[in-house]
Amino acid sequence: MKISRITLYNVAIATLFFVSCNSTTSENLSTPTSGKEIIVCDETFQPIIEDEIHVFLSTYDQAFIQPIFQNENSAMNSLIKDSTHLAIVSRRLTKEEKNHFESKQLFPKEILIAYDAIAMVVNPSNKDTMLTISQLKDIFTGKITTWDQLNNTSNHSKIKIVFDNPNSSTVSYIKKNICNNAPITDAVSALTNKEVIEKVSSEKNSIGVIGVNWISDRDDSTCMNFLKTVNVIALSNESTATYSNSFKPYQGYIATGQYPIRREVFCILTEPRSGLCSGFVSFLTSDRGQRVILKSGLLPATQTIRLVEVNSN
Repeated sequence: MKISRITLYNVAIATLFFVSCNSTTSENLSTPTSGKEIIVCDETFQPIIEDEIHVFLSTYDQAFIQPIFQNENSAMNSLIKDSTHLAIVSRRLTKEEKNHFESKQLFPKEILIAYDAIAMVVNPSNKDTMLTISQLKDIFTGKITTWDQLNNTSNHSKIKIVFDNPNSSTVSYIKKNICNNAPITDAVSALTNKEVIEKVSSEKNSIGVIGVNWISDRDDSTCMNFLKTVNVIALSNESTATYSNSFKPYQGYIATGQYPIRREVFCILTEPRSGLCSGFVSFLTSDRGQRVILKSGLLPATQTIRLVEVNSN
């Protein structure tokens, strides 16, 4: 992954910016292309947001953006507490959150910037690389607990589920959209997305749940190294998973909806005037910012993409 100027500043400077974020002086100095701002971001989207900040700062050398990568709940709490004017998350504001901001005479903007996918990964030695959504639900709710329940030729070992933070957007999505709000089994380890990949690569009976942008950028050496250590599962909405109806979280399948676990990425902007946070959001939705998203393997929200069907015959 690209190393930008954001990694050269220490925690003390970040703390200073948190203190000054709401000061009149800081706001007066902030313009759409200059100043100093802290933003919070769902840690699932860390690779793509680091890339976007790198490109933005290389263009506007009078700007400094300090990203804080947190689980989604913490990111939204930072926004509510006015520690930042920008949160990048996988959902819109709730009614209660809108009421909170409106009570403070703030009217947040929700800007869709991309479509993301949640990827399932297993150890390279695991040959169970196609699953149905129904099977996935049974794994997460504890109905299926061993690999041979999926495939009688597989081993009898217990399936070890590896999530990122329990308050993360991936856990929330799986619980709501896959498990229909049924409790998720206790057989879950809570890690970061990077640690999920490392855990799965070292434990042959594990299945990991990560944001797809950790393994989707073909120009990123870190992503490519990750892909060498895990197998990505193809998912199917049908009752039985086959080669013809199962799809991996590739960009084209996210675009067509054939990959079944797709979600949206939003910028929640509370900036009272047009400052650096607004400028960065404008960049994210611009042609250049959307091309960074396209290169990352996610699906741009504001730019048209061209799908090419390759006929093997």
